[in-house]
Amino acid sequence: MKFAVSLSMERFSPETPMKSVLGNMLELVKLADTGGFETLWTAEHHTIECTISPNPFTVLTWLAQHTDRIRLGTATLVAPYWTPIRLAGEAALCDHLTGGRLEFGIARGAYQYEFDRMAGGIPQQEGVAYMKELVPAVQKLWAGDYAHDGHYWKFPLATSVPKPLQKPHPRIWVAARDPGTFDWAVANGANILSTPLSAPAAEIAVLGEKFRKAVADHPHVPRPKFMMQRRTCVYAKPDDWQVAVQHSMDYGRTFENLFQNIGTVTNGFPEAVPFDTVKGRDNYNPESIRKNLMFGTPDEVIEKLLDYEAAGVDQYCLGLSFNLPFELQKNTLRLFAEEVMPFFARRERESTRLAVAGE
Repeated sequence: MKFAVSLSMERFSPETPMKSVLGNMLELVKLADTGGFETLWTAEHHTIECTISPNPFTVLTWLAQHTDRIRLGTATLVAPYWTPIRLAGEAALCDHLTGGRLEFGIARGAYQYEFDRMAGGIPQQEGVAYMKELVPAVQKLWAGDYAHDGHYWKFPLATSVPKPLQKPHPRIWVAARDPGTFDWAVANGANILSTPLSAPAAEIAVLGEKFRKAVADHPHVPRPKFMMQRRTCVYAKPDDWQVAVQHSMDYGRTFENLFQNIGTVTNGFPEAVPFDTVKGRDNYNPESIRKNLMFGTPDEVIEKLLDYEAAGVDQYCLGLSFNLPFELQKNTLRLFAEEVMPFFARRERESTRLAVAGE
């Protein structure tokens, strides 16, 4: 199992200057690069200060100039906000500007607040239909001349300019939680991005079974990669859990505002809605959050990660962007790289040794 980091530029107060936001993001990405993380993922969002990334390709191009080896991924692009020709060209150019390090992650979208401003107010659930039309069109544009006559887009013969640096194109990743999206993604040769959100550990196995079934149902397709993400905080002492849990609870109430479109957003800053309006209130129980999310000492985190390994996860992604204090984010990356990742590297070496020996 390999490891990745998901980061967004975060601003929760107008008193926080963008210079600090940019500096913090860059410092964390450099730590991930030198720490041996496989991929840095960043999202697309609009009009929201707590996730600043109107074009993740721009962010990744900037980060590529300050890193050496880490892969740079979009997790995720929001399908209804793009057109096929524009997306194909921008992604291909980013692939060149990052030296062939782009990972192309896409999703239907999550925030109804954004859909009301970026996608004409369509229900965010409809985003999956846009994604299923968009991704094959982008692939064909990357390959050469292609004319499209679809439900959402129509255009005469055109191609992507430039073509991607990676051949035949960057790896495609699709965000999935329901079985239909798993099946469609695997059938189309895409890798899977998923998350158990705040659900108990049993949800990890449920998602793993959806992945295994999709793979088994398409035996002609090479096995794709499977990434799973959770909010993560690693600390030295067991009693240090309260800060991470409180920030997760507060951030969750902000997410509910945007997801359900039930609160106010003032000058880009969403309010945290009251607890009596949130869905899944058990997910806001402090002990449940501490247990379910990737919060713990290095030893506790290793124990939790074994569930992801057992579910067939190829890449576990640390979700660090939930207004966690900057020093705690840095410490999480340091402890994870120094005390957690070596454990799994040893397991991989031992597994390889046994395979070579035929044991």
